[in-house]
Amino acid sequence: MLKTRLTFLAGALALGPAVTMAQTTPPNVVIIVADDLGFADVGYKGSPIETPALDSLAAEGIELSKFYSTPICSPTRAALMTGRDPMRLGVAYGVILPWDSGGVHTDEHFMPQSFQAAGYQTAMMGKWHLGHSQQAMHPNSRGFDEFYGHLHTEVGFYPPFSNLGGKDFQRNGVSINDEGYATYLAADAASQWIEDRDKDKPFFLYMPFLAPHTPLVPPVEIADKYAHLTDDRPLARSPSDKMRRKGNNSNELPKYAAVVDAMDQAIGRILTTLEQQAVDDNTIVLFFSDNGASRVQGQGGGDNSPLRGGKAEVYEGGIRVVSLMRWPEKIQAGSQLPQAMSVMDVFPTLLSATGVTYQGEKVMDGLDLWPAISQGNAVEREEYLKFGSEIPIKGSYSFTAFDDQWKLVQWVEQDLYEITVVNELFKIDEDPNEYQDLAAEHPERVAEMAAAIKDWRTLHPANGIRGNVVAPPGWHAPKDWADFPRPTDTLQAQPAHSMAPSLPSQYFLDMRYGERGRLLYDCGKASWQDGNCGQQRLQLLLQRRQAQQSAAGAKGE
Repeated sequence: MLKTRLTFLAGALALGPAVTMAQTTPPNVVIIVADDLGFADVGYKGSPIETPALDSLAAEGIELSKFYSTPICSPTRAALMTGRDPMRLGVAYGVILPWDSGGVHTDEHFMPQSFQAAGYQTAMMGKWHLGHSQQAMHPNSRGFDEFYGHLHTEVGFYPPFSNLGGKDFQRNGVSINDEGYATYLAADAASQWIEDRDKDKPFFLYMPFLAPHTPLVPPVEIADKYAHLTDDRPLARSPSDKMRRKGNNSNELPKYAAVVDAMDQAIGRILTTLEQQAVDDNTIVLFFSDNGASRVQGQGGGDNSPLRGGKAEVYEGGIRVVSLMRWPEKIQAGSQLPQAMSVMDVFPTLLSATGVTYQGEKVMDGLDLWPAISQGNAVEREEYLKFGSEIPIKGSYSFTAFDDQWKLVQWVEQDLYEITVVNELFKIDEDPNEYQDLAAEHPERVAEMAAAIKDWRTLHPANGIRGNVVAPPGWHAPKDWADFPRPTDTLQAQPAHSMAPSLPSQYFLDMRYGERGRLLYDCGKASWQDGNCGQQRLQLLLQRRQAQQSAAGAKGE
């Protein structure tokens, strides 16, 4: 793999006295995530949408100007919570849909669990989208003391907050009937939790808003505020343009703008609470979007300009997102981080910033970029960043691999009797808006980067989440999603595996699967010499089986 040094622009950070102030107490952490916010849809970038709260974060903190999320929702959230690549988690190609029984593996360690172990109070208000079929995948089982919100997406902004007709609004597993606008309800719950917290302990708050995801419904009090806006934006130069050419040209911009405005007001409420509680100076506030705005006319309304493409695509408009971080005691106001940062980097970076110790056993794929954020020191990334999507058409993929100089965009169409692959190569440092395809001029570079994508795809668990946007035939949704997760004590203690009759045969079947995916979880390439999937891995599996048999024998089973 090509070793790339991501350069840090000289003078990007000018550290002042406020930045070097001695830290006396552990910092609090607030992570705020927007859902489908456009790259251009904030006031400080010149948008007509009023976003004074986000503008204040930009003025008082650092703009992470090359922050990359994945192109779709669940993979971004999985990467955020684990610091690990969604491809190896089995949550890379699609989002976790209501009929999916899986989620992020219960062996994975989530960020709030490390903060809990360090004495932090933890809470989440908003949208989960990381597994809902088993209690072990529920937010309260993954490190959050308090959970207020929704297990799914597309639950609407007003009651009854339903998904497929089933109510999806709860507090800590109990269905609730709070009335109001979802964005404001989440902010009110977060502010109240901050006010009621144990003042002697630091806190970790995760705020994943529904906004501005479709279906767009603004709060009634500002529904007409942006009625004058018209959507005359040019095409996004991506597959989503086909929808617009077919006449789907309805103007969603007024509703979208009001929904974003309401989200900013909610963020302002939280920032005000931090100030009123006199903890704003020693609280890390991180904001970013889970992906770019949808550019399908009649559905989105967001603007990713000048970037190309949008949500579910790996052009810059789908993955490069607005991101801001504020910590007055440590971060210089009005600064910028031009170095690329990915959502996988958030977990290790926050651990470094807070001094919290990682409690997981698995190796994180993300990097600690706190030296770059706080001191301007370049951080090496030895591998390409890689993202992908299989939404909305199963078998239709978009992939990318990139560093700070080159970016490969790969389109794969998988039909019954053939597979079509189209590669586009961009010199992303000189052409960040992806106008000039250089693939024909640099075939060797295309081949090398395409090979990196292929190797990366072999990490995906064979039965991981895919782009199955339709329910299994005859599947019925519950009446109340709070009742849906199966209690842990009704399930087997160990996670299920494959239908291969023995562990050795599971290993050899994994080898036979080759490039089709992994049967053995968290493995690299299927090779006897591979330290992850080879003899050492097989020995660990045999030891687990022996332990299970011994436990069963002790119980007289």
